[in-house]
Amino acid sequence: MLATAWYVRPVLAAAPFIGFIPVRDIFEARGFYQRVLGLRVVEDTPFALVLDASGTMLRVTPVPDLAVQSFTIAGWRVDDMAATVRALAAKGVRFTRYDGMDQDELGIWTAPSGDKVAWFTDPDGNTLSLTEFAAA
Repeated sequence: MLATAWYVRPVLAAAPFIGFIPVRDIFEARGFYQRVLGLRVVEDTPFALVLDASGTMLRVTPVPDLAVQSFTIAGWRVDDMAATVRALAAKGVRFTRYDGMDQDELGIWTAPSGDKVAWFTDPDGNTLSLTEFAAA
């Protein structure tokens, strides 16, 4: 019997990723994602608020029955965690603290690898995060 070599063609490896975030109130979401987080609006339709998240399309989509998840649904890689947290906090963003996690005074958790993570929520309660990866 011949051994079969499986080759999986990278169908989507070069295709740009599109992120989706469900919200109840698109108007309130626009204020948060555009004015607080600073994302540029590309398009605003009844179906989605389309934002540019540093070259990635982010579609903030109104849904009638939002079921907020208990986990992070979207996040950003940042170069300076403390500065980013302070800048967002100055705009009214409140960072989430979790029981049992050793977070610093800004709400930043440092993983055993040295990566730093901070979590916050959008107006609908969706959990978002910031990550600063440790230097290699």
